[in-house]
Amino acid sequence: MADTVIGGNGRRITPTSKLEAEFGPIDIYLFDQILRGRIAAPMRVIDAGCGWGRNLVYLLRSGCEVFATDADAGAIAAVRSLAATLAPDLPAANFRVEPVERMTFPDAFADVVISSAVLHFACDEEQFTAMVKEMWRVLRPGGVLFCRLASDIGMEGRMRPIDGRRFRLPDGTDRYLVDEALLMQLTRALGGALIDPLKTTIVQDQRCMTTWVVRKPGPV
Repeated sequence: MADTVIGGNGRRITPTSKLEAEFGPIDIYLFDQILRGRIAAPMRVIDAGCGWGRNLVYLLRSGCEVFATDADAGAIAAVRSLAATLAPDLPAANFRVEPVERMTFPDAFADVVISSAVLHFACDEEQFTAMVKEMWRVLRPGGVLFCRLASDIGMEGRMRPIDGRRFRLPDGTDRYLVDEALLMQLTRALGGALIDPLKTTIVQDQRCMTTWVVRKPGPV
């Protein structure tokens, strides 16, 4: 029987296939980055806002040096348990209860920083900007920042404004939304370069999710 893994909502899932056992309930767009060789062992990877570790199953199995943060102590406890099963040599201290905007890793620490469905929970522009800057700080020159976040790209005008960049989506959720202009402005301000064009999925007139993948200047 395949090992039990943690689902996105903290529920334990016993995989029913070899593929599911190897990769877990991974974000398909992060899986794409793995397939193209941009994330591979023995890279040092930080999952910033890791939740219950749904994107960490393969990275732990493959021999990446995995680190993760989340403000939810329960989520980090679950990720430590997952790591103890899949990568028992990794210290529990790699997995830290702390917000993305105040991580305790040194500058230029990681080869890859992952932010999957996290940035759109920002309360305001100050928090959003702080999270982006902090992830960039801990990324080494030549490293890759992978972000997947809510946007209004393709559904402009169909989101109900709340305050600033916070909107009520047709699916009933409240999110901090970016657009193409903001992501391009951020890329330039960081001094980074897109290594993929912006890609947006529209979920049947309910919400939009955009993938933003940026390389930090420096040797690859």
